[in-house]
Amino acid sequence: MNSQFNNVKALLPDAIFHTNSRFLEDNDPCKINLGIGAYRTEEGKPYVLKIVREVEEEILNDKTLNKEYLPIGGDSEFIKASQENVLGKCRALQEGRVAGVQTLSGTGALCICANFIKNNFPDALIFKSTPTWGNHKNIFNMAGLKQFDYRYWDPKTKNLNFSGMLEDLRKAPNSSVILLHACAHNPTGVDPTQSQWRQLCNLFKEKSFIALFDSAYQGYATGDLKRDSYPVRLFEEEGLEFLIAQSYSKNLGLYGERVGCASIVCRTSRGKKACDTQLRAIIRPMYSNPPKHGCYIAKRVLLNPEKFNKWKKELSYMSGRILKMRRALRDSLEKLGTPGKWNHLTDQIGMFTYSGLSSKQVDFLEKKYHIYLLKSGRISMAGVSMRTLKYLANAIDNAVRTVD
Repeated sequence: MNSQFNNVKALLPDAIFHTNSRFLEDNDPCKINLGIGAYRTEEGKPYVLKIVREVEEEILNDKTLNKEYLPIGGDSEFIKASQENVLGKCRALQEGRVAGVQTLSGTGALCICANFIKNNFPDALIFKSTPTWGNHKNIFNMAGLKQFDYRYWDPKTKNLNFSGMLEDLRKAPNSSVILLHACAHNPTGVDPTQSQWRQLCNLFKEKSFIALFDSAYQGYATGDLKRDSYPVRLFEEEGLEFLIAQSYSKNLGLYGERVGCASIVCRTSRGKKACDTQLRAIIRPMYSNPPKHGCYIAKRVLLNPEKFNKWKKELSYMSGRILKMRRALRDSLEKLGTPGKWNHLTDQIGMFTYSGLSSKQVDFLEKKYHIYLLKSGRISMAGVSMRTLKYLANAIDNAVRTVD
């Protein structure tokens, strides 16, 4: 049949969600989903934080709330609380030098930041790590930014190639925008040390770089919200100007609520006011204003000391369980004598492990064992449990021994 849309080109599906779709369609009782970046219980089920359920009940019974529109920039109390969560009660906030808007989670925050950069620095180049989260490239392409990569992962040591990172950034033009993962680097699980962050901070000063911090996993790297925001707080203390994209999908488990914040740390209050207008001008034609429900959950947790402490305890438990799974998987593979070294499983941090498995080995795991992960070999450690550990370790051992 003739159609004006017959010439529309079909695109490949998103790798992460396509992996998840194949998992959902698989009826094998032994199947394991290690692809999607979402926390799972020991039984492999989605987890809603207790503090989230508690706050939702409060919201349901709060007769003062309504369903009216939020302002274009979102809820001002949430924005301030979110900024304090990542920056602390810093000088820039006290002096009114941090612009910000509520966003549609971290992806939305990155989109707003990318459009802000393109609108106000049209010739800017943006540099991202190799590898990085796959959607970064799509977001920056959509905004029309010119992208380049810097070295990050060393496949030989399965660790950070810091010397290569520094060398590439030194060659980048002055005033470039540099994407940095604030903590728990996705997909590698490898972060710079505090000493290395200080070296990067000095380089950013020297080159007048603008950092774009992607803070999707605050609290998931070490279990400590403050410790995981070290580089962001360091850059503020050192007087640098930069952007932050925050997400509450992982650390509050608000995946489907799409709760995030985009902020710009400026040197002057005048710059802050101008940036605020620019951020809102991007949002208005895009989606007009953000939703309320998830924002109200996050705000009540962030602003109430008792609830905040309950959240920190749950967050510590979740990150602790992931650390436990890292150690258990490493121990199991080493006991099996699986070829290669597996110390990187515990050297890395956060939700993901860059396993070192090849794409052929990943295919083998899916076809023979119904274990689903990304072609890059990235494993979501949140999907590993003591219940499935032996099966997973034996499968990986067989894949490494069988497939080149």
